[in-house]
Amino acid sequence: MDKKDIYQQMILIEEQAGILHESLSAMKEQLVHLLEENKRLSIENQQLRKILKKEHAVESAEEDQKRASQQAEEDAKASSAQVGEGYDNLARLYYEGFHICNINYGHLRTEGDCLFCLSFLHKS
Repeated sequence: MDKKDIYQQMILIEEQAGILHESLSAMKEQLVHLLEENKRLSIENQQLRKILKKEHAVESAEEDQKRASQQAEEDAKASSAQVGEGYDNLARLYYEGFHICNINYGHLRTEGDCLFCLSFLHKS
């Protein structure tokens, strides 16, 4: 083998390593996306299971409804303005675990209460 052949082989190997690196990077990005989606779906699945358990347990559903109506009454008393049906719907969505703030509207609340949503509820 002469020097030119060795040099050509090194260039070929370097190109193949670059292609392999690009493939690995693309696979890594896909893996990250899949892991994030899996986590989001796991959290959503957990919350849906909780909701399903509540629907099957009549007594706990009645207690939740009483608590929600008491909370709505307290919110209504705290608010000086009259609240309408839209406010009740937003409050219900929030207590079901969804964001009602303009930042994350409609997304599942995964980390407890949202200060933006709470401030919106108390403002109305």
